[in-house]
Parts: sequence; structure tokens; C-alpha cells
Amino acid sequence: MKSISGFIFSLCFLALPCTLFSQEAATDTILAPAKSESYGIRIGADLNRTARNFYDKDYRGFEATGDYRITKKLYAAAEIGTEKRTVDDDQLNFTANGSYIKIGADYNMHENWPGLHNMIHLGFRYSISTFSQTLNSYNIYDNTGYFGETTIYPNREYNGLSAQWLEIVAGVKAEVLPNVYMGFSLRLHSLTSNKKPDGFDNLFIPGFNRTYANNVGTSFNYTISYFIPFYKKTEKSVEIKNKSVK
Repeated sequence: MKSISGFIFSLCFLALPCTLFSQEAATDTILAPAKSESYGIRIGADLNRTARNFYDKDYRGFEATGDYRITKKLYAAAEIGTEKRTVDDDQLNFTANGSYIKIGADYNMHENWPGLHNMIHLGFRYSISTFSQTLNSYNIYDNTGYFGETTIYPNREYNGLSAQWLEIVAGVKAEVLPNVYMGFSLRLHSLTSNKKPDGFDNLFIPGFNRTYANNVGTSFNYTISYFIPFYKKTEKSVEIKNKSVK
């Protein structure tokens, strides 16, 4: 009888490691499916500047936009454009006319579902503008009150003007049709250099918008763009622990 009991005890003792092994095997890791991401260039235009040509008789302008995906989150970005605007201020009337280029990068903070490239981004731009200013007219006030206000029309053009500034950019891009994106961005500008004409300030700089005493300005754009994929990159598979116990 003792030999039978000893035999059963030995079988139970040998079966214990097998039970533990089966439980450990249930905690093996599995590989999540690898995702394929498209990389390419997105080109478009600023609809805000384009539309303004039709309702503002004192404005002419166009801006082309583009970005190129470098990594999963980082995009090289640029804008290039031209603007001509006549400003009728309290003391003078002038026309600014020139072109500009902005170069920088955007970082996408949005986590997309597989196959999507929507963006909620922050970025920066280094910007350069070359332009001319035409002084159409200015007013002279007589402090004695005898002659009143006199308007002078010199129609004098100042060429070779330039400005440089930095921009902080915050914006959104969303896919509305396959490879077609709508987006907008808000921009805070800070002038780093500003070559002015003799006798008056640059109150409007192409690409910068209105200038103020503290050399800070703001602007926004509203864009439509098209994504052209060049190649796809497959991300590494991710290990996921299987927590089920058999």
C-alpha cells in the first residue's frame, strides 16, 4: 500500500513542472502587423490670398505651399508667394509690391490611423522678402491753421528694400478626398531685419503683413493641397505580450 501511495506522489511531483510550463507558454509574445507609411510631397495654394484678389481692389497676391515628409512626425515645409497692396493710412498712401519665400519645418503631434496623414502641427519658418514701396501721396498739416491740410503727390518709388523675420506656426491639415487636403495655420512673426525707405516706415511687407512698433505681426493662411506619394516605408513590427492563461 505504501508503495502505491509513493508511486502516486511521484507522478504528482513530476506533473507539477509540466503544469507550470503550460502556464508560462501562455504568456509568450506575439508580433503586431507591420504598418506601411507613404512618404512624398504635398503641394498646394493659399485660398485666402487667392480669394482676396476678387473682393479687395487694393490687393493682388498668390502663395504656393509645400511640405515633404522626412520622418514619421517631421516635415520640411516652405511657402513662396507674391503680394502687391496699396495702403491708405492717415498721413500717407503707398503701394508695397514684392515677393517672399519661407523655409522651415513642421512637427505633427497627431497620431494617425493606418493609411492617414492628417496633421495637427507646430513649426517654424525663416522668411525673406524683397520688395519696393511707392509713395503715392502724403499729407502736410499747417499748425497755424491758416492753410489747413495739404496733400502732396510725389509718386516716388523706392526699390531694393528687404526684410527678414522668424515665424512660429500652428496649424491643421485634414484629408477631405483621397490625397486632397484642406488646412489652415496661424502665424506669429518677429522681424529680425528691415531695410526701410527714406522718410517713412515699411507699414506693410509682402509675406509679413502689417508691421507695428514692436516689429511683431500676425497672419494666417487657408490652404488646399495635393499629396504625391513617392515611396512607402514599413515600420518595424511591435511585440505585444499575450496575457491569456491556459
